[in-house]
Amino acid sequence: MSPVNQQFFSQPRLNLIPFTIPLSCFLQAGTVSILMLIIAQKATSDALVSLGEASEELFRGDRLPVLSFPDDHELNQD
Repeated sequence: MSPVNQQFFSQPRLNLIPFTIPLSCFLQAGTVSILMLIIAQKATSDALVSLGEASEELFRGDRLPVLSFPDDHELNQD
């Protein structure tokens, strides 16, 4: 057996009946899934922050219509 094949077969594996899976595959899959979760968490956090800022702008009152209140002297005349 060549040294490359010998090294490949000497790695720890998960032995299932029809095939074997190298543990490095599980490590790679776990690493990718954790990185994807971190990226999704960052995107969700940014989206929630921008949603909060947009709601603050909505309730600040800059875009609300100006209401015309009657003056004090108009109320006293009635």
